[in-house]
Amino acid sequence: MQEAADLEAAKQGDAEPLLRVRDLRTWFLTDAGPVRAVDGVSFDLAAGETLGIVGESGSGKSVCAKTIMRLLDPPAKIVGGSIEFRGRDLAKLDEEEVRAVRGREIAMVFQDPMTSLNPVLRIAKQLVEAMTAHGRFTAAAARTRAIDLLRRMGVASAQAAVDRYPHQFSGGMRQRVMLAMGVSNEPALLIADEPTTALDVTIQAQILELLRGLNADLGTAVILISHDLGVIANVCARILVMYAGEVVEEGAPEDLLTDPRHPYTWALLHAAPRIDAEAEDRRLVTIEGQPPDPRAWPEGCRFRARCPFAIDKCAEHPDLLPIDATRASRCWVTQAGGALHEPVRPQPQARDAATAVAPQPLLEVRGLSKHFPLPRETLFAEQRVLRAVDGVDLDVMAGETVGLVGESGCGKSTLARLVTRLHEPTGGSIRFAGSDITHATQAEIRPLRRRMQMIFQDPYASLNPRMTVGEILTGPLLLHRIVDGQAAARTRVEELLGLVGLPRQSMQRFPHEFSGGQRQRISIARALALGPDFVVADEPISALDVNIQAQIINLMVDLQERLGLTYLFIAHDLAVVRHVCDRIVVLYLGKVMEIGRAADLFARPLHPYTRTLISAAPVPDPRVERTRRHVPLKGEPPSAMNPPSGCRFRTRCPVAEERCAVEMPPLLPAADGQLVACHFPGRI
Repeated sequence: MQEAADLEAAKQGDAEPLLRVRDLRTWFLTDAGPVRAVDGVSFDLAAGETLGIVGESGSGKSVCAKTIMRLLDPPAKIVGGSIEFRGRDLAKLDEEEVRAVRGREIAMVFQDPMTSLNPVLRIAKQLVEAMTAHGRFTAAAARTRAIDLLRRMGVASAQAAVDRYPHQFSGGMRQRVMLAMGVSNEPALLIADEPTTALDVTIQAQILELLRGLNADLGTAVILISHDLGVIANVCARILVMYAGEVVEEGAPEDLLTDPRHPYTWALLHAAPRIDAEAEDRRLVTIEGQPPDPRAWPEGCRFRARCPFAIDKCAEHPDLLPIDATRASRCWVTQAGGALHEPVRPQPQARDAATAVAPQPLLEVRGLSKHFPLPRETLFAEQRVLRAVDGVDLDVMAGETVGLVGESGCGKSTLARLVTRLHEPTGGSIRFAGSDITHATQAEIRPLRRRMQMIFQDPYASLNPRMTVGEILTGPLLLHRIVDGQAAARTRVEELLGLVGLPRQSMQRFPHEFSGGQRQRISIARALALGPDFVVADEPISALDVNIQAQIINLMVDLQERLGLTYLFIAHDLAVVRHVCDRIVVLYLGKVMEIGRAADLFARPLHPYTRTLISAAPVPDPRVERTRRHVPLKGEPPSAMNPPSGCRFRTRCPVAEERCAVEMPPLLPAADGQLVACHFPGRI
């Protein structure tokens, strides 16, 4: 521990660090025993420095940040260590002294701005209160500064926006408001805890650019917490990797992300697909097992049970020691000069060309639209209509995986619910397995429900919390008369649990007793219970850690190969979509912008919107990121209630001309296997 502290001091030189954390231990004192969430963390942060902290859920990232801010209440307790900020130990300050520091000298931005902003107060009131509470500004000066800050954060019409309520802003705009509030008192340190996790890739790029600007222009030191290595690589000058309550590796992103010196960092890097690389096989390298119980950390290295490089000496607990002038690692193997080899990847299964048959379309969609009528604003006002899906053509071949990508509000989930007939279409046609189901009644569609199933984004919301897993999986089997009697249903449920990698004992447990990844496996088992041909996966991995994502992706790939499934895969993570899908459909404001094979679309995007989406997705390698071509996308999508004339994308398009405002481009072939709706395909 002392050696790592010496490394920090050497890097800072003679300058006193802004923040010095030493052997910090934050435990939750519960009846079942102390939960040692943060267990011996040490690091320094210089003034104006950007530091990234990465790790899986439960690694202690957020608890560490909240401990620095002194935001944790009992049963949480700082049981050891120090948090020196500008010469004062924050761990020893009373509540009144901490309140003088919090918000004024150290500020924090949280993952979900809607839970951080008061929904019944206007934005102006909340920004002004944050500034006047510390006595630095009068109310009038604070309001003027609030408008200036919103304008600096990229909020359009800041003079009017300041008087709106939080619910009147989009997620990205609410996060901009939180950033404005965070820097309103010009703090020396800003802690951002997963600030872009719930945002679209284009809005994420804008928020990260704001963080870089705040750091460069105001000299604000930033601690950025994220599970996304690409996000960290884009912003931070130094990275800490946390696992099981302690720092396991530290270094500059150029070194740590290209040559990891701890097996956990190595595993995280290989578990995440990259947008700039095409893999031979769709399966990802995963970390076996589960993180250890924080109530009883294992003896020796805490990663030993999951580590492919473990040796006998790992039975002893390693210290975080320097491995060169700017790096430190908590690993016996690399401290002794050992190397971490490339993972052994599974060989892709070769397809027999002689027996391959030309695929037939399982789903055919033509001119599909869904318009939602909205309440009139006044008695004599015109009827407002939200055009969620507006004239979509799409074919999905049997046995393939088609990806749907686009920003929030572009119509992805509505399209998914239309093709499974959870929504009644406003116009167009849907043919499934040769049958027209566009306006089929529920009685007519019920027999087809066995062949089409859906996996939802939030498994906790889609699983009945009052039913055991056995009851959840048995219900569809008995309803559709797949099995005769409870005994046969139980046998089938055991088969389904085995199929998704869960033990048979899971039948007696309730959804809340499982982790997020395990709950998603239960959702997949329920979707497979009826033996479907077609599965719609609506953001099935967006709420999961990178390793759990890799496990779910591998499971879906395995099931597709074993059962011949066809997937419609919706995701906002373009790297995952590239890795999993055969073809990709790009949606914007209810219309298809581009369709193409995954490899072709990423190698040669023809629509400006596709190009901006790809350029906004971060790559976890600063050296590659600096050489990539970035096409910034300004603003947010227009309202689907009043879409632009002509091309829907023209108001944000960098190459739009007059023709784009008056003529809607049709979806036409523009290259081998690619369709694009653009008057000037491939111009950028």
